[in-house]
Amino acid sequence: MILKDKKIIVTGGAGFLGSEVVRNLMEKRNVPKENIFIPRSKYYDLRTEGGIINLFSSPCDVVIHLAANCGGIGYNMENPGSLFYDNIMLGVPLMEEARKCGIKKFVAIGTVCAYPKFTDVPFKEGDLWNGYPEETNAPYGLAKKMSLVQSQAYRQQYGFNSIFLLPVNLYGPNDHFDPNHSHVIPALIRKFVEARATDKKIVEIWGTGNASREFLYVEDAAEGIVLATEKYDKPEPVNIGSGFEIKINKLVDIIIKLTNYQGEIKWNSSKPDGQPRRCLDISKAYEEFGFKAKTDFIEGLRKTVEWYEIWKKS
Repeated sequence: MILKDKKIIVTGGAGFLGSEVVRNLMEKRNVPKENIFIPRSKYYDLRTEGGIINLFSSPCDVVIHLAANCGGIGYNMENPGSLFYDNIMLGVPLMEEARKCGIKKFVAIGTVCAYPKFTDVPFKEGDLWNGYPEETNAPYGLAKKMSLVQSQAYRQQYGFNSIFLLPVNLYGPNDHFDPNHSHVIPALIRKFVEARATDKKIVEIWGTGNASREFLYVEDAAEGIVLATEKYDKPEPVNIGSGFEIKINKLVDIIIKLTNYQGEIKWNSSKPDGQPRRCLDISKAYEEFGFKAKTDFIEGLRKTVEWYEIWKKS
């Protein structure tokens, strides 16, 4: 699919990932700005029928659906009901209306949280249904996974071209650093930058540090999503990741050095680690549409820390 002459809706297009996808479309695919529409929640509540109908009142060829209600472990534990409801309602009716309006392609974005809690590493797409997700993020993960069921069902019955991508944890500049919503990397960066600024001697961190995660730089994630939009047209889900696994305690050591924090850390093992391990098999994305992450992890973290330091001073 040649994107530069398409009308494209990017839900969540003003957000952390969405803004990078929009930039990628304009700068690397030469999509004119006027061909990209970013619905803002103030005017388009995509959880409502009216909001969705208004969204499709103008012609559109492609929907890249990035809008979601999401956050870190604490946010997931406090808001399981709203996370399930919002993400179901942000997904299912939107795809249905897109189908009825004759959209040429729908790109649904899932989450690594959809995988079972205990999954052989690296996670393969075929393992997606081999168990229940980790409990703290199961409502979110299962709600997002319904877009895969819907995509496959609509392709089978209606011939609707919907694809489903499974990105890992993202990080990078312009991430959400609000401690009530942020994921692990921005949360840690904020903790250590603030602790350094206030000469705090001890920083407490949730869990044991023994859980592992895979992280993908946001610019790489955007490139993977756009490549799939251009080149992938099959019903099977596809992982989008870096293929790099790191334990949280090692991640903490790196961020301490990058933020120049001089104090100590205390692990609060009474708090959950979340899923024990996360690392994706990324071979399918390369085989199907040539995606491979390019950003070095340490360099990506350095850019993220530098961005936050500047943003905090502004």
